[in-house]
Amino acid sequence: MSTDTPNNDSTADDPASRNISLSWNDDAGNWSAVDEDLGVASCGDTREEALAMLDEAVALHTGEAGESIDSREEEQDALEELGIDPDAVEEARERDAELPEFMR
Repeated sequence: MSTDTPNNDSTADDPASRNISLSWNDDAGNWSAVDEDLGVASCGDTREEALAMLDEAVALHTGEAGESIDSREEEQDALEELGIDPDAVEEARERDAELPEFMR
């Protein structure tokens, strides 16, 4: 199920005019929400949760919240600060081609 709404006037700078798709993923058992204009996605157990998580992801992506990660080194530093092994993340990316593009 998807609730794609075409919006030919959409721009990344105007949040009120962005294309957002919301889809149920039977395999994962969750909802995916994607800001089609920014290429940012998130997921949640409910539609509301997926959209709330997307709002947070968009805020991080646009710099409205948090700090951006613009290089591999910055990603590794951020993962290590969170106690996550960057090598394990890379191995998981290589091993699981089923991950959505935004998680690879």
